[in-house]
Amino acid sequence: MNTSTSASPTARQIWSRLRGLLLAAAVLAAAGVILAALRSGERHGALDPRSPDAVGSLAVAELLDEHGVTTRVATTTAEATARAGPETTLLVTRPELLGEEQLTSLRAVAEAGGRTVVVGAGPRSVSGIAARVEAESTVPVEATRPRCDLPAAGRAGDADLGGIRYRPADGTNTTCYPREDLPTLVVVPAPSGSGETVLLGTPHPLHNDRLDDRGNASLTLQLLGSRRNLVWYLPSLSDSAAPDGEQGLIDLLPGGWLWGTLQLSVAALLAAGWRARRLGPLVPERLPVIVHAAEATEGRARLYRRTGARDRAAQALRRAGRRRMAPLVGVSAAQADSPERLLPALSHHLGLSHQGGDLHILLFGPAPSDDMALVRLAEDLDTLEHLLGDPPSPAPAAPGTATTSTDKDRTS
Repeated sequence: MNTSTSASPTARQIWSRLRGLLLAAAVLAAAGVILAALRSGERHGALDPRSPDAVGSLAVAELLDEHGVTTRVATTTAEATARAGPETTLLVTRPELLGEEQLTSLRAVAEAGGRTVVVGAGPRSVSGIAARVEAESTVPVEATRPRCDLPAAGRAGDADLGGIRYRPADGTNTTCYPREDLPTLVVVPAPSGSGETVLLGTPHPLHNDRLDDRGNASLTLQLLGSRRNLVWYLPSLSDSAAPDGEQGLIDLLPGGWLWGTLQLSVAALLAAGWRARRLGPLVPERLPVIVHAAEATEGRARLYRRTGARDRAAQALRRAGRRRMAPLVGVSAAQADSPERLLPALSHHLGLSHQGGDLHILLFGPAPSDDMALVRLAEDLDTLEHLLGDPPSPAPAAPGTATTSTDKDRTS
């Protein structure tokens, strides 16, 4: 059986309502896919000595190879520290992905006599890999003069430096390429031995597209080629030591997520205010179809029967009956639900002196026990209402009781 009504929306109406939303969702999805595809190659192989991309470092590896420096790639902390030694330079490309234990193990390379070059160490990682040095705010990358006594920087001259700036705690460190009075390159000597840690504020001098600009190639070759072996450490998800429990979900979210979430929240509030129902007086509206009162009553009755709600059905029948009977006996509609006001008036009108208890059960009694009792209740209420509409008789039979033979003869 078809359960749809004339008010049910058709497939054409549903499509006309939803096609705008579906089209917008499709456009957003397509834009996301296109942007992801376009940006998928932007950072692919960033600082990877095997990548020929613009942000890769294949040209650096080839330049070092021409000068007799062997480059080996490591993707875990254990592999990087195992290959490092006094005759090795260790390059750490993404220090912010490392935990405290990993940074401590990498710091041991410089203490053992090797050189550790750290690119882009932020506030969290710089304290773990270089003591007594703090990271400050970033500045744009541009051509910068050395302004220091470091031989490598003096020979390289101007280079593309910037990014993170550093603030050494004492004067034992060598600082170069200052920007706004703070260096972007710091050489931190190890407390013991001949090792050292080099902090480089930006990776731009190591990129393929920047290597032949200014003194980037000379500076890179001197920082990474001072020893015969170079361990190029690229932190990856395969490093079992990476999830050390120090970073939570918030730390893993990309930068700017807070402002993005705030903007989306404001947009959602504005959209809700725009689409919300306006407060005001009620406005009558014509129904799309005519629903007869009998149909509505039958529909509600079916719902009551389906759920077995005899108590609700009986309550509705009694309430409606009381409100129809009350004006017939001189009781206001507001007092129709009061047994103290309605029952005496009914008994007086019907001439009942000892049957008020039957009226109380009929009009204010408990819920019927089964469907037949509910049907009898409806019939008794209807009989009582008809009796109230007729002229009062000396002794009418109470609803729900047997009719005497005298009454039957008189009725007939």
